[in-house]
Amino acid sequence: MFNVQDKKTPMPEQDPEVRNSNFEEVAMGYTAEMAINEAKRCVQCRKPRCVMGCPVNIKIPAFIAKVAEGDFEAAYNIINRTNTLSAISGRVCPQETQCESRCARGIKGEPVAIGRLERFVSDWYRDNVNKMPEKVPSNGNKIAVVGSGPSGLSCASELAKRGYEVTIFEALHTPGGVLVYGIPEFRLPKVIVANEIEKLKNQGVEIMTNMVIGRVLSIDELFEMDYKAVYIASGAGLPIFLRIPGASLNEVSSANEYLTRINLMKAYRDESDTPIMSGRIVIIVGGGNVAMDAARSAKRLGASKVYVLYHRGEAEMTARLDEQLHAKEEGIIFVTRADPVEILGDADGSVCAVRCIRTLSGEPDKTGRRHPVPVPGSEFLMKADSVILCLGTTPNSLICKTTPGLEATKKGLLVVDDTGMTSRENVFAGGDAVTGSATVIMAMGAGKKAAEAIDIKLRMKQGLC
Repeated sequence: MFNVQDKKTPMPEQDPEVRNSNFEEVAMGYTAEMAINEAKRCVQCRKPRCVMGCPVNIKIPAFIAKVAEGDFEAAYNIINRTNTLSAISGRVCPQETQCESRCARGIKGEPVAIGRLERFVSDWYRDNVNKMPEKVPSNGNKIAVVGSGPSGLSCASELAKRGYEVTIFEALHTPGGVLVYGIPEFRLPKVIVANEIEKLKNQGVEIMTNMVIGRVLSIDELFEMDYKAVYIASGAGLPIFLRIPGASLNEVSSANEYLTRINLMKAYRDESDTPIMSGRIVIIVGGGNVAMDAARSAKRLGASKVYVLYHRGEAEMTARLDEQLHAKEEGIIFVTRADPVEILGDADGSVCAVRCIRTLSGEPDKTGRRHPVPVPGSEFLMKADSVILCLGTTPNSLICKTTPGLEATKKGLLVVDDTGMTSRENVFAGGDAVTGSATVIMAMGAGKKAAEAIDIKLRMKQGLC
């Protein structure tokens, strides 16, 4: 029976006053009954616009129909045909601006909770079936993938399905890229990432860690090792810093360092080798998802007060609304339309305060977004013991510098054509290395697209199509 309720079936969550002191997942997931109830809200459009809004083109109405029937395994199989990382994207994908923004139910009420259903199906499959994929017979061609983040994992999986012998070269000691070092445990449990990587290994994909391409091996050396194509998915891992007095003081850090120490090195554990000070006043500079992650992590580490300092209005924050809401529920304080102009330190070189200035919206730029401008005479002080900068990231230039003929923009972003191929023959690229900091699902879509392009190009070269 069709469900006429206007609002989404609520997602069970930990109580804010409990969860802000632990790193367990905030959203607890639907029960089977909740999932079936929500799935029955889908009107099964003949021309589903939701699919058009999905970067990996999941057959959304088809999988939701199976959920409504209670056939969760069939639902998973439908999702898995186009998205091999559904347990991840179901948690961190901004569905509200993609598939759900085009849902017909959203015209007069809330859209169907597509992301929550995707997460439920993936979790149900992992808990009840978790069948590992089988390795496809080799077609004799080797492909190198640089980076094991969402784009690299997606590309590797798609190529493995086509019989390619894929090797992923990961710079860090643990595979997963931003999924393991950037996104906190309370949003994306690492056991889920590990399970997806185990599936990849069962597909025959080899993962080599501590392999910094451009230092240990060059792109040219990979081709000398008989790799027929290379996909660069090295992300954008270099943080952007403030150019203001005091930016080099102790306890001023980038979100990259802060979150990596927490997520990858488990700095929140008592036995950690890289502990982070807690019980202090922390100021987070920025208004994106990373800023919310850093702020909520600081609260969980015991900070007495955590402020998010953002130079635009709250409505202009790029962080997902759910993340903003969760942060507020957990006691994070938002200070908007203000910019830091100086970080003040004690005699020992540690942070003691941040001098800020109020801002107003200035003239719009070419994209239509208004740049904040300072208000003269509006300076004020905020006490602080720690400052975390969440101002975005740029790609590392190492691969470009060590690969002759590889074209990049002034910002270090790799230049690619419509297929994802760079200026070097058979060298493809995608994800944040091409777009700059973007979403996990966009990176996955780029990896999938590049895999298809690599497959077509090599088969054409060998006269197979």
